[in-house]
Amino acid sequence: MRGGADLMIPGLSRGPPFPAGATKGSTVAIAGLEKPTVPLVVGVCEIDINSLAEVQGLKGCAVRSLHWEGDEIWAWNQAGKPGGSAPEHIEGCTSDLEGEEGDLEKEVADMMLQESSNSNVDVSNTNNKQVGNPCVEGENATPFEVVSIPQTDMSTQDIDTAFRQAFLYAMHHHRSNNPQTPRHGLEFPIPQSLFISNLILPFLPVYNVGDAATFQIKKTSWKTPKKFIKSLEKESLLKSKDRGAETLIQDVAFEDSAVGAFVPYKLPKKRSAGIGVLDGEDKSAPSGGSSKDASIGQRLSKVTLLKPKAKLAPIFESAQASVKSLYLPAEIRPVITSYIETENLISATNKRLVNIDPMIANVVFDGQSSLDREVVAKGAVPRDALIDRIIQSCTPYWAILRNDETREDTKPKAGNPPTIKILLETRSGNKTVTKVSGMEAFFINPQPLADELQKACASSTSVSQLVGSSPKVPVLEIMVQGPQKDNVARALERRGVNKTWIEVLDKTKGKKR
Repeated sequence: MRGGADLMIPGLSRGPPFPAGATKGSTVAIAGLEKPTVPLVVGVCEIDINSLAEVQGLKGCAVRSLHWEGDEIWAWNQAGKPGGSAPEHIEGCTSDLEGEEGDLEKEVADMMLQESSNSNVDVSNTNNKQVGNPCVEGENATPFEVVSIPQTDMSTQDIDTAFRQAFLYAMHHHRSNNPQTPRHGLEFPIPQSLFISNLILPFLPVYNVGDAATFQIKKTSWKTPKKFIKSLEKESLLKSKDRGAETLIQDVAFEDSAVGAFVPYKLPKKRSAGIGVLDGEDKSAPSGGSSKDASIGQRLSKVTLLKPKAKLAPIFESAQASVKSLYLPAEIRPVITSYIETENLISATNKRLVNIDPMIANVVFDGQSSLDREVVAKGAVPRDALIDRIIQSCTPYWAILRNDETREDTKPKAGNPPTIKILLETRSGNKTVTKVSGMEAFFINPQPLADELQKACASSTSVSQLVGSSPKVPVLEIMVQGPQKDNVARALERRGVNKTWIEVLDKTKGKKR
């Protein structure tokens, strides 16, 4: 990490539980195991680290590095001399935590007191006068209250019971709040990481720091989420399926007697952002997606329209049609048929053949190719071939209709219909990433989709402008760590995108591993 590399989830240590302040978007300091009191990297959390129940087997970025020992900021000063080496130990930064959980609030308070003792201000002689900048609100507020972690004496069986009750509470919650919604608002299959973070952790009776340290999957008799899920399956409370190292929840027995007889218990009001159904959240929204994403559940249809070229005007005018209008391919056939019948061009010997008149010869078969000259020399052409040739000469337009929209409600655009592109490529040697672009034409906001993919794939995501797109009309691109094309396709289908509208390009095939 001293070269600027990000901290990945498997690299997290001394947890869980992790610090309560390590939420997505918060600024954190990172220290090594050899010098736990000396932060060497400053970064921003890419996920809610405090909500992780385990790190083994998970993928993705945990902290994005911003500043580290030895970078440009470290090495710069007015004298032109590089920064010095980091100390071996910083007194008061943290306590020795080998073999026990650290009290983070106490550590922060000790740091505040250490700074105060090193300053030149005589605190004892201030006579309660304000010290510091009076213009900064809260500067003289009391530091964090120093508290001790309550000791929770619970057996393994008690912790097992709490996890099972949390599952029943989650099923009771969704069945009560979404009685008319299919599957009571849950979208299956559910990955095991999302199952734990959305359907177990929010419903555990965690009231203090001690409870958070106690209610961990590794302290149950199952030790891993997979074994916990299999135990629920043995009770016929759910159905699961293994896919590689991941276990997917296929269905849940909402009508089981254990769910019906469950009596809710009091839960703490505050929950970490991004876990479960929060107070004020749309409870009817499917788990795993954003309640503010209007594209979920939309109905889309793609329409291909054709605009005849001006030289075809005589043929269309004979059927009282205009070349300035847009037509479906099926609407052009009767126009051409009307012209053929009006001009009496049907062959007397074969009704499937059309005699070529000077108009068709000049407009459709202009003689620029040998095939055109051959058709004109024969003096007749199959009716279907004539219609296909006229359709191919028209200018294509397209429109994406949403929900109950019609062709009259939208303005078609010239060109071929767009597709959503999924690109798999290898970066940094053998690291695979999945890139998604072209969502805007299908009324899909990239950021909520990226947030959903981050949870569904248990991986880090980012949204940036597609390289080569116009700054005036930028096209955004989502990048997901890992080969995630199937998860991306499922998320797009939830937003009304047909599989045939997705174009997949895998650049990782054929490369040596």
